[in-house]
Amino acid sequence: MDIKITTAYDFRKVLEVNGKEYRILKLLGKGKGGYSYLAESDQGKVVLKQIHHEPCDYYQFGNKIEAERNDYKRLKEIGITLPKMLDVDTDNEQIIKEYIEGDTVYEMVLNDRPLDECLRQVKEMCRLLYAADTNIDYFPTNFIMQGGILYYVDYECNEYMEEWNFENWGVKYWSKTPEFLKYVEEHS
Repeated sequence: MDIKITTAYDFRKVLEVNGKEYRILKLLGKGKGGYSYLAESDQGKVVLKQIHHEPCDYYQFGNKIEAERNDYKRLKEIGITLPKMLDVDTDNEQIIKEYIEGDTVYEMVLNDRPLDECLRQVKEMCRLLYAADTNIDYFPTNFIMQGGILYYVDYECNEYMEEWNFENWGVKYWSKTPEFLKYVEEHS
């Protein structure tokens, strides 16, 4: 049975992941490696990430599901605040994550909301990450502030490279810079 979810027409579909049923409520976003959906089970709301294998001209992938597992473990050890990885279906390339409710930093920038606390916390994350020779994807859709805590809701991480650190790349998208506004225009 093909269980891949890629269109809005799949919403309200019930999927079984490792024997548990999840009803798809809405698409949260599409990243380089997968689609993230808000889903609901008998235990409440979660994120169901379905890995995809669509081409990405600026990023090379290996085994995506193993990379997600390894990156999650690495970031937890570093001390980055993340949603819990609740379950993994390796065969169907699906991950169940804790749902962190709230606006993304991207939405906060778009709506001119203050980011002082977000910036303070991302800089603290950077301190931990750089000491561990690690970068994360600093794009603002990957961060949610909930209850005064900034969560990195993606698990992607890579070896540290100065050109991709927060100060040289990420910060370009944490305010209404030309780069941010161009992204908004291209994705609206």
